[in-house]
Amino acid sequence: MLNIAKIKNGLVIDHIKAGQGLRIFNWLGLDKAGAPVAFIVNAPSRRMGKKDMLKIDETISIDYAVLGLIDRDITVNVIENEILTEKIHMRLPERVENVLVCKNPRCVTQIEKSAPQVFILTDRGAGTYRCEYCDEARGEVDLR
Repeated sequence: MLNIAKIKNGLVIDHIKAGQGLRIFNWLGLDKAGAPVAFIVNAPSRRMGKKDMLKIDETISIDYAVLGLIDRDITVNVIENEILTEKIHMRLPERVENVLVCKNPRCVTQIEKSAPQVFILTDRGAGTYRCEYCDEARGEVDLR
């Protein structure tokens, strides 16, 4: 069994779908982190079969809206003095700005590059967002 030391103060990003951990690692810029980071791939999980995890031995700022867009099953455990103090469950945000990208070539955001990319959640169950300007549907995340 793999043994990763406990973290004193930091975050554990858990329940990441197997294979998606690297995407989150890169989005968070953890390769440039000054603190130790453990990137665990294909860890056994009773609920998911396999999962990825990130253990960050430092408290960092995370945009939970984007994390929820990437994978709404992710949980973030906040650790203080080696004790779990908070467990944050992701939710799809009602509105996101400059996270999703509209692919409609006639959308104002494609013509006016300074226009913000604003999407509104239209179907929470399916995770569907629509562009605020042209109503184009976007189901997946295109991180900018």
